[in-house]
Amino acid sequence: MIIYKDIISGDELLSDNYKIKEVDGVLWEADCRKYMKGQETFQLEGANPSALGEDQDDVGGGEGEQVMVHDIEDQFRLVWLKSEEGMKPSKEAFKAHLKTYVKGVNNKLKEKGASEETIKEFQSKAPAAVKKILANYDNYDVLMGQSMDGNAMHVLIDFREDGVTPYATLWKHGLEEMKV
Repeated sequence: MIIYKDIISGDELLSDNYKIKEVDGVLWEADCRKYMKGQETFQLEGANPSALGEDQDDVGGGEGEQVMVHDIEDQFRLVWLKSEEGMKPSKEAFKAHLKTYVKGVNNKLKEKGASEETIKEFQSKAPAAVKKILANYDNYDVLMGQSMDGNAMHVLIDFREDGVTPYATLWKHGLEEMKV
């Protein structure tokens, strides 16, 4: 199995368990799925359930706490990026992040000894990818790795044309492989 880690933060963001499609030579799209996740209530064999009290509904983790999650969000412990107002960052704020992020990836590629061909591919294709992402920004949910490093990759989630299938967009050059 291959885990893909963010080259800036080291956060695990993707694995080869997902169907990955390369887009424009610089982005990856990975199909996801959504499902209900709730806290499970466990009972050990031989335990006395009445020891918790007669009203089991008062114990946290019941059925009422289920939420809809993306599998990639759950598997890699991604965090929803929201402003103090509870909304995702403005398009202008995200544009500023992308500018910093692209520069950071470029520097990391050089630092890690990437080939000139790889660096040129990223430098030549990143501006068009930034433009494409910003043009569709309103459609995306924005998540970040568990370290919450503001300079690291933000994972973008949108839905395919069928309106049902979610997919994540990640920067191909901003990921490094780790075999496990």
